[in-house]
Amino acid sequence: MDSQSPEPQASQRGPTAEDVVRYAVATAIWAPSVHNTQPWRFSADGQEIRLHADPARQLTVADPDGREMLISCGAALFTARLSLRSLGYIPEAALLPDPGEPTLVARVNWRQRAPGTEYEQRLMHQVRQRRTHRGGFDSVPLSADLLTALRQGAARDRTQLRIMAAEGRYVLAAAVQAAEKAFRLDSARVQELARWAPPPGSRRPDGVPPTSYAASPEHTSPDYPARDFAHGHGWGLPVFSTAPWPRSAGTVGLLTTADDRPVNWINAGHALQRILLMASTCGIAAALHSQPLELPQLRADISTQLCDGAYPQLVVRLGTITQLAASVRRAPEDVIF
Repeated sequence: MDSQSPEPQASQRGPTAEDVVRYAVATAIWAPSVHNTQPWRFSADGQEIRLHADPARQLTVADPDGREMLISCGAALFTARLSLRSLGYIPEAALLPDPGEPTLVARVNWRQRAPGTEYEQRLMHQVRQRRTHRGGFDSVPLSADLLTALRQGAARDRTQLRIMAAEGRYVLAAAVQAAEKAFRLDSARVQELARWAPPPGSRRPDGVPPTSYAASPEHTSPDYPARDFAHGHGWGLPVFSTAPWPRSAGTVGLLTTADDRPVNWINAGHALQRILLMASTCGIAAALHSQPLELPQLRADISTQLCDGAYPQLVVRLGTITQLAASVRRAPEDVIF
């Protein structure tokens, strides 16, 4: 599969608005989403794309407020805007523009032009290369320059990427462990997770396929357990690495916002995709954890202990690893209405 969606065919007057919409949507669908639920829909009117949240794909048990759904939509918004920049357009976005239509996440238009930058093209090249990692990393530290760039990127979206020192890494690891243990004893959560974890051979274009996680859970130091998508069936990819275990947890960060409203959740998703693509341009993979942030008390404790009262939206681990994972996506025509 090509690393990018084919650019729209241009006539002497340039691509039509319909061509641009299809290209932008075909790119946006490769954004990360919780359990690969792809909780978005798109509509268009001339030179305007509308991004809608899809409540039918919301995790009603794990995400009753729709926070993770809107983080996912924020990541799709960043990707759509990046695709427009790759065509030389300047995207203008209005977030939550209609109080009477709460599922309308954003309107994006592209009335002005300016050449895309090399930085934007590098990010664009990673959209379909990037994969969510579910395991440990090699013991190779990230450079200080990269961490600074990632923090600055997060700040552009009014969020903060807080890199954890040793104590914070252990506190977060304990929180992920506690949440994961509780979730595996919660039948409603287990059933919801199972609905988004198709078995080998499935032709579903959504959910977390066995081609995207390891058959044997990888333990890290400190240990950040992944969700049990295989449900004990042994599904997943074989482990090819001979690196000693447990592997490194990598560089651990918390993506936080100053407030905790829907617009902040969208901004967090926007920042997340920027961070993931920036890291990917440097050969850095990312593992994401939302487990402890789905439990109100644990989330409040993390906010108090590690975030100076800011609101944690996602745990992000970063590091180097050879990735073999393959993901799936719905076709653009399945999400354009």
